[in-house]
Amino acid sequence: MGKVASKMKVMPNSPEIDLDELQERLEDSLPEGAKINGFERDDVAFGLVALLPTVIVPDDAGGTEAVEEAFSDVDGVESVSVENVGRI
Repeated sequence: MGKVASKMKVMPNSPEIDLDELQERLEDSLPEGAKINGFERDDVAFGLVALLPTVIVPDDAGGTEAVEEAFSDVDGVESVSVENVGRI
């Protein structure tokens, strides 16, 4: 079974969110078998900065759904979307 790399866009619900703490909460929420292979940050507008984690998950049924759901449940997250997906 292969692996899939997915760049996700995590929007915080406020510009006042501490992005370092949010990053830690996202890492702690990962389902079993998934790992984060780095973060980027993207200035969106009016001081709002999105986190762009690259997540590595096993290539099985469901793909990134478990990670999307886990990230959505993290305190301080407004929305989660998949930006790019590829097999590695």
